[in-house]
Amino acid sequence: MPSRRVRLTFPQELITEPVIYTMAKRFDIMPNIRRAKVTETVGEVVLELVGEQQSLDKGIAYLVERGVKVEDLPGDIVE
Repeated sequence: MPSRRVRLTFPQELITEPVIYTMAKRFDIMPNIRRAKVTETVGEVVLELVGEQQSLDKGIAYLVERGVKVEDLPGDIVE
């Protein structure tokens, strides 16, 4: 099954919302958290997302629509 590694940066107003959970449930994506850093003003999460390609594309589009900055990360994540 396809996977995609991404870094998500959340604006302050989305930090307390279950955006990753909602994306995972709505688009049948399994998120695997690799790293996370959350403060009162910003949230950053490095994820591996696993699912069908169409679901991954729709899930990423959902995150962007919500105001999450999404960056693709190549290869293994050792940060």
